[in-house]
Amino acid sequence: MKFSPVPHRWSVSPTRAVAIQRSLATRVRASGGRRNFRTVAGVDSAFSQDGERCIAGVVLWDRHSGDVLEERVATRLLRFPYVPGLLSFREAPAILAALRKLRSEPDTIMCDGHGFAHPRRFGIACHIGVLCDRPTLGCAKSRLVGEPVTPGVRRGASVRLRHDGDVIGRVLRTQDGVRPVYVSVGHRIDLATATRVVLECATKYRLPEPTRLADHLVGQARKGE
Repeated sequence: MKFSPVPHRWSVSPTRAVAIQRSLATRVRASGGRRNFRTVAGVDSAFSQDGERCIAGVVLWDRHSGDVLEERVATRLLRFPYVPGLLSFREAPAILAALRKLRSEPDTIMCDGHGFAHPRRFGIACHIGVLCDRPTLGCAKSRLVGEPVTPGVRRGASVRLRHDGDVIGRVLRTQDGVRPVYVSVGHRIDLATATRVVLECATKYRLPEPTRLADHLVGQARKGE
């Protein structure tokens, strides 16, 4: 998978990182012409046992057949401290390196994290989406910002997630009775399509298969260090 070089440095101060987020957030497009996404690249990351490196995994998953088409792993040294709201500066370099290893072009990228549902409307799904210029969405396990809301208990139930008067995502129940996930736009996709893709990929479990499998891939890589 090929995309342009990153237009900024990763080793910057938190103040500079916030400025980069605000600047790049103006490029996010919460819409897209394509709606039938067949191949989804699920991405997830973890940190090495010594805490010095980020390990990222990408699983390219076929939504129609349920097959795993590719698995890629990349590791990068951490160059940014832990700062809430700025996690992409720690995780994105390894994720981008893993995405570059894909031989096939994914129809969309699904991040285990937030996109538009972020204080500056620029979570990791937006950051990855803008830098790759590909349809990208975020599916997070917990709420970062927004009013606490709860959807119905049946699979497919969802409610809008709002923050400061804006609709920033949807709270989605992927299986009957399980805790909901938080879906938001990353780039070049609309919220309704992002929500549908997550639900269709959540075939058996609470988490959609692309990111669930990416989490497993990263866990195996971390154990094998």
